[in-house]
Amino acid sequence: MTERRTGSEGTSVHVERERRGPAMGETAKKGDGRRAETRLKLFTAAVEVIAEQGYTAATVDAIAERAGVAKGTVFYNFGSKEALFAALLEHGIQRLAEALGDADAGQPALDALDAVVMAQLRFFEEYGAFARVLLAEMWRTAWQDAVARLREQALGVYAGVLRRAVAEGRIREDLDVETAATAVFGMVLTVSIERRALHPDRPIEQLHATLVDLLHRRVSG
Repeated sequence: MTERRTGSEGTSVHVERERRGPAMGETAKKGDGRRAETRLKLFTAAVEVIAEQGYTAATVDAIAERAGVAKGTVFYNFGSKEALFAALLEHGIQRLAEALGDADAGQPALDALDAVVMAQLRFFEEYGAFARVLLAEMWRTAWQDAVARLREQALGVYAGVLRRAVAEGRIREDLDVETAATAVFGMVLTVSIERRALHPDRPIEQLHATLVDLLHRRVSG
């Protein structure tokens, strides 16, 4: 609320308070933007270091050095290495789930399945370090919340597409869609990592064609 007074002093107070409001708001937005940028920089550094060294061997010092920030910046933003990794998993899984969900645009179910597989391949092409971290680190007991989130948000996209395929009569009715969703996700994850490590020149389209051919053969009939 802005207080109004009469006289020259009142005018001065009114103008000053009106000026402070937007200025403080702008400062808060800039501060939030800087913090978000710092957190993203730390996520990028952490996922690279953990993918290279493993979670246990990765240190806050190494992550801070890779990010180009002071060690205290890690603790200021997350409090601990464990909290940083938990936030990293949450951030990465959300981004992955959004990419998979965007690929399912309501097309016929098997077309949607093909699109979601391609979206996962492209995501891990861009974020290869995160793929390695998912495969190697997140299945520890300490990260069961992240596993549950992955199952609900990312694998849930596959499960939803497979349920539609059953309803459309495109795949067999006795298919265990939850297990199938996990299997498809894991297969694409493993193939993505192998390609980056052993066959970086192999086109994603080639991998995609092989994967969807296998999927169509196994889930149909």
